[in-house]
Amino acid sequence: EVKLATPSWLWKRWVANYGEKTVRSIAKAHLLRAPLDLTLKRADDPCTDFKPDARLTRTNLRLTQNGAVDALPGYKDGRWWVQDFAASLPARLFGDVAGKPVIDLCAAPGGKMAQLAAAGARVTALDLSAERLDIVRENLSRLKLSAMLVAADARVWRPESPAPFVLLDAPCTATGTIRRHPDLPWIKGAADIEISATLQRDLLDAAADMTAPGGTLVYAVCSLEPEESVEQIESFLERRNDFCRAPITGNEIFDTTFVSPQGDLRTFPHYWSEKGGMDGFFAARLRRNP
Repeated sequence: EVKLATPSWLWKRWVANYGEKTVRSIAKAHLLRAPLDLTLKRADDPCTDFKPDARLTRTNLRLTQNGAVDALPGYKDGRWWVQDFAASLPARLFGDVAGKPVIDLCAAPGGKMAQLAAAGARVTALDLSAERLDIVRENLSRLKLSAMLVAADARVWRPESPAPFVLLDAPCTATGTIRRHPDLPWIKGAADIEISATLQRDLLDAAADMTAPGGTLVYAVCSLEPEESVEQIESFLERRNDFCRAPITGNEIFDTTFVSPQGDLRTFPHYWSEKGGMDGFFAARLRRNP
């Protein structure tokens, strides 16, 4: 049944990239209902009015019960936002951002932006869609957080001055989120990967130009495809000798399993399966030479 639930085009490329054992684990995870993950605005929130199935970290709660999100305790008070655990990891890779400028590209729906703003960063959040930014604005108001919102094409827009921290959560085929969007692999194909990779290349070059000397650039995608993840980074480093990898360590993201041999973040849907799994995510931390 796990093979029947995965289109042949995707099954074949995943087996070629990860091996059949890993692919069967991924496909099995896709057959299970994804839990609802919340990120707390404050790590010291005791959540005494909550009954989460798990507190994955100090700021990540996991619930499996059904129900309206806006009816949960703390929604109207802006104490948390919905965000898969794996999606919360890339924003952690900057370290201390309190009081410092951060540019968040392709920011909507805004989970990572909220993390950065809650950590005290001065965030400029940019997205191509003004409509999606309206939703971000509503969430910022609910969460009682602030950020400068800019509706623009990141390939063209440039800040007044480069920033010490830049996050690019690039548009992608989202094959790491199939357990939440089971129709996704049936409405996409291999051609979509090539289209996404071309856009990601342009956005990554633009993000690099926005990164100040000595600054940190984090590239992230919710895709399992090498063309959108590790191959994208290898190609970038070949054409930009003013950047290098800043390898990630397991203690930064809670588990050494999440660190690839290259020192990047890589999660799969079957990771932490005993706790309910997570989305497939990739992130690389890059540092610009001083």
